[in-house]
Amino acid sequence: MKLGLLTAILPEMTFEEVVDYASEAGYKALEVCCWPMGKAIRRYAGITHIDVDSLTKEKAAYYLDYAKEKDIEIAALAYFPNPLSEDSETAKVARNHIKKVIKTAALMKVPVVTTFIGKNRTLTVEENLKQMKRVWPSILKGAEETGVRVAIENCPMFFTRDEWPGGNNLASTPYVWRQMFEMSSHIGLCYDPSHLLLLGMSVNKPLMDFPDRIFHVHFKDMQIDQEKVEEYGRFSYPSLWHTPKIPGLGDVNFPKFIAKLHDIGYKGAGCLEMEDRSFEGSLGDRKKGIQQSYRYLKTLMG
Repeated sequence: MKLGLLTAILPEMTFEEVVDYASEAGYKALEVCCWPMGKAIRRYAGITHIDVDSLTKEKAAYYLDYAKEKDIEIAALAYFPNPLSEDSETAKVARNHIKKVIKTAALMKVPVVTTFIGKNRTLTVEENLKQMKRVWPSILKGAEETGVRVAIENCPMFFTRDEWPGGNNLASTPYVWRQMFEMSSHIGLCYDPSHLLLLGMSVNKPLMDFPDRIFHVHFKDMQIDQEKVEEYGRFSYPSLWHTPKIPGLGDVNFPKFIAKLHDIGYKGAGCLEMEDRSFEGSLGDRKKGIQQSYRYLKTLMG
């Protein structure tokens, strides 16, 4: 298992600067953001460290060689949109760009693309499952033909008022995952333990239930403020009572979580996903959070 970094936390840096910094900080892998060039639609979105729309074979080889020189593996390409959005244009753009990211991963021999299933927040889960089964087979065909694995993050994307009523990502529970896995052997999980904590679920049980579908891992922590839960209730917007944290500063038991990853024989990358506002005052603050996370996680991973 390699300790890696999701590049979304370093939007002002170039690809080369991210690789240089990650290598200096001790990381061995990167999950590289590949959003379409343009304005961000939310925090940590719209980040482009590899532009798949303008990528050539020569540029792809350059990226790989540059990372290799710094002893960095490009473990995954990342793009987290809503391909099942109720807005047809938003959904169309997302689907087409996911296909481009999959093609780029194949070209660069990057094994994994991390993304969202998406969700129409105005429909029921069952209605969304039907839509998923209509939309995703054509996306997954490209992955199957090229050997790329698609890792769906288990994030509900339901944190704030604008994501009401149903959130923007369907694939947050085992009930959905089982039906998702039926579509292809090339679809699995980008597993983030903090989202299970958010939903009041076991952080480790799904690792044992779906060991062959853990394609990628995010290391992110979370604090639940129980006093605010008592005030607002769990059916309120989670932004009222939860706070994303760097690993070791929240409620996820990372020693047990990493032990379970070893138990199932997970050999992929574990990438820090940093969304801790306590370390976001400046680029220097973010670097402090990245470096503190490295020290903590490296101690656990050996």
